[in-house]
Amino acid sequence: MRILHTSDWHIGRTFHGHSTLDALRGVLEALTQQVRDEKVDVVIVAGDVFDSGAPAAACYTLLSDTLRALADTGAQVIVTSGNHDSAARLGFQAGLLRDGIHVLTDPAAIGTPITVTDADGPVHFYGIPFLEPALLRHLWPAARSQADVLGHAMDLVRADLAQRGEGRSVAIAHCFAAKVEPTPQLERDIQQGGLDVVPWSCFDGVDYMALGHIHGRQELAPHARYSGAPLHYSFGEGSKPRGSWLVELDATGLAGVTWLELPVPRRLATLRAPLEDILTDARFAAHEEDWVSVEYTDDLPQREPLRRLQARFPHCAKVVHTPAAARERAGGTYVDRVRAARSDRELVDAFLQHVRDGQGASEREADLLADVLDERTKAEALA
Repeated sequence: MRILHTSDWHIGRTFHGHSTLDALRGVLEALTQQVRDEKVDVVIVAGDVFDSGAPAAACYTLLSDTLRALADTGAQVIVTSGNHDSAARLGFQAGLLRDGIHVLTDPAAIGTPITVTDADGPVHFYGIPFLEPALLRHLWPAARSQADVLGHAMDLVRADLAQRGEGRSVAIAHCFAAKVEPTPQLERDIQQGGLDVVPWSCFDGVDYMALGHIHGRQELAPHARYSGAPLHYSFGEGSKPRGSWLVELDATGLAGVTWLELPVPRRLATLRAPLEDILTDARFAAHEEDWVSVEYTDDLPQREPLRRLQARFPHCAKVVHTPAAARERAGGTYVDRVRAARSDRELVDAFLQHVRDGQGASEREADLLADVLDERTKAEALA
């Protein structure tokens, strides 16, 4: 059996104020073509289908179009909810969906798999929606953390597998899993991205574990992986490849996993140099059509940097002033320096150091300030 593992579509997310719907639609169309070309039997979407609990109408349209196109390839499609999704909104039409599309959002159904059969027999797919411990304590009183609820969910999976006695298995979850073991008597849960850390060992007992939540591909073990998001949603993700895992099961279990690259609609680049160099230097020409984040290193802030940069880089989305050498702010905090000032000149210099990342008045500025302050002193004396 051939399984495509994808996750974290985040339909509706913006990129620095720009809609990503059209770019995501193109990437999901490419993913659908891969499903067709690779003769995939089952497509898994491991949570965070939408970017918010109340997506706009256009987001539902993109999801419907994509699910229908995936089903038209002949593949079964299994979708679970993530922490960004509203399980109720994502799953409210589950009973009305066409055959071959399964949206799993109910914690009560975790131990009941979607079973798909191939020439080697059944494969049981267990969808674990995002589980919020506080909302499940009336059902699972011992659940206090993500590790607790995921551990309980996997116990349900393993119990069902033991009762069936045959068949290969795939579980799907949306969480932050890591190669850690729980530490007794921790006063607070370890969290990442708003989710508790879950020890990856709790996923033992299945042939493949399809994980969502982390936006970069990652292998915790040969049978436990993150596929990452299909689109870059931040400059921090710019160096991470976009794609999905093609998982193959044979008669005995996991036979192999292959990475399938997805197209990147527009590359991301972070440029760091003095502003004038970024505006004029030929070495930055290759990035003129990229999404660009600029960190300009001039000692002082420059006027209208975003407007000037967008004249060369139309898709410049972020500008940050990061002086090349951060100066130490002598004399403690700004409040400390203001309190310590013994004259108006020292007070103005304290303000300039605060807004200029440690750089006070230049010699010319000091002379100008001295003239202005002297004039004010004379005016006050004559008043």
